[in-house]
Amino acid sequence: MKYEILYKGAFPLIRAILSQGEMIKAESDAMVSMSSTVDVEGSMEGGVLKGFTRMLAGEKFFFQRLTAKRGDGEVLLAPSLLGDVIDVELDGTYSLRVQKDGFLAGTQGIEVDTKVQNLSKGLFSGEGFFILNVSGKGTVFLSSYGSIHSINLEAGQEIVIDNNHLVAWPDHMEYKIEKAASGWISSFTSGEMLVCRFRGPGNILIQTRNPKGFAGWIRQFIPAK
Repeated sequence: MKYEILYKGAFPLIRAILSQGEMIKAESDAMVSMSSTVDVEGSMEGGVLKGFTRMLAGEKFFFQRLTAKRGDGEVLLAPSLLGDVIDVELDGTYSLRVQKDGFLAGTQGIEVDTKVQNLSKGLFSGEGFFILNVSGKGTVFLSSYGSIHSINLEAGQEIVIDNNHLVAWPDHMEYKIEKAASGWISSFTSGEMLVCRFRGPGNILIQTRNPKGFAGWIRQFIPAK
């Protein structure tokens, strides 16, 4: 499948060129336009149980499957939030852990499932007990709030990241949740509270804006009932 990402930055579009018989999978309601040769249908992808666990991970119950059934066609896809879109090639040797609302679309061969986090990570990571697991071989398109920045860690190298800025990281990377400062009071007054400490090797994708912070900023302008 040929594709390009248009208007990168705040208002991107994925333009996918499908040969007859090709399919692209996207989150529900991502389709902006499609050729008359393309059919769209809803899919639970893995049945009711997997659809339900995806909802627990912050995603929608159904996917869109867009297939060029009557000839070559073009599809335009867009995320719901303001922010960037990035393409990641998976070769089948590792999976991606993806934040809530991070998965936008994937080519044939990409599978989207959920991963159960342990108790401490589920309670304190901000992502909940279920997190998206994207695997397979092909291209996955990730969306973010703000731009996407890549951080590459060498073996043994560590970095501390605010968990509200995480987009995706490889499944082989270990991380732990900890206080931002040495004490709880300092962590609270710093405005950071809990953070994720990652250890390399691996490549982490982060978003330049914090959706929870933006939601808090918006709330101050909503009149109280």
